[in-house]
Amino acid sequence: MKLFLLTFMNGLTLAALYFLVASGFTLVFGLMRNVNLAHGSLYLLGAYLGYSVIQWTGSWYLGVAAGFLGMALVGLALQLLVFRHMEGQDMRQTMVTIGISIVLADIMLWIWSGNTYQFEAPEFLSGVAHVPLVRVYPAYRLVVLAVAIVIGVGLSLFLNKTPIGMMIRAGVDDRAMLSATGVNVHLIFAVTFAIGAGLAGFAGVVGGTALSIAPGEDIRYLLASLVVTIVGGMGSITGAAIGALLIGLAEQFGLAYSPTYGVVYTFVIMVVVLAFRPQGIMGRRS
Repeated sequence: MKLFLLTFMNGLTLAALYFLVASGFTLVFGLMRNVNLAHGSLYLLGAYLGYSVIQWTGSWYLGVAAGFLGMALVGLALQLLVFRHMEGQDMRQTMVTIGISIVLADIMLWIWSGNTYQFEAPEFLSGVAHVPLVRVYPAYRLVVLAVAIVIGVGLSLFLNKTPIGMMIRAGVDDRAMLSATGVNVHLIFAVTFAIGAGLAGFAGVVGGTALSIAPGEDIRYLLASLVVTIVGGMGSITGAAIGALLIGLAEQFGLAYSPTYGVVYTFVIMVVVLAFRPQGIMGRRS
């Protein structure tokens, strides 16, 4: 029972991290229909940038801010210089962002080498928390879970209850009509892309603190974001949360009880969802 509960907690907190990464991806890919396969690179670059700022300043909070703001600026540049000129051209977006991710991977390897880096969380976020039955559990992982819940609720309210969120959804459904009302659609989409990229950088620092950062993490979290978005449904924050929960739990229970086949369960979930509900659990039929 203790192993089961510990594995469940690990799956829950891993799902929170996957959601933090996938929430930005679902904004860009699921909602705006921009195929950004460099999203994993933004996660890793934000983590490295945050790590360097923490080393220079000694402040973990400045590192988190640098990860978010730095990747928001990179995302804004990508939207203005790349995606704005390839609207509706999925194949070109795919090939160009794959190239960008390869270039970024080499640049990061050149600057930060192939070492594995571990962040240190602030003292009051470290230590252990007392959890019933499990007894003790890393406090920081519970903080990641709480942060993911707050960001998920905030994004959902932003997209469904605010004028800007309504403009974003309206622009995706009928860009010409929204533009005819006098709204600067390009500005709205640029801000959305910056938020999505910033969330990837934010997740990089938060995830690097919970686990570690090293070359190859960009591919891992890109694949996780793709699977979460496909399972949960394109453009749905609630769907991304459900998808992240399923994938995180499947991965951890697989590692605990059948490590040889653990990685298979993630793709089994994706195949089953695609077979019976191709638009995803919370996705809309087009």
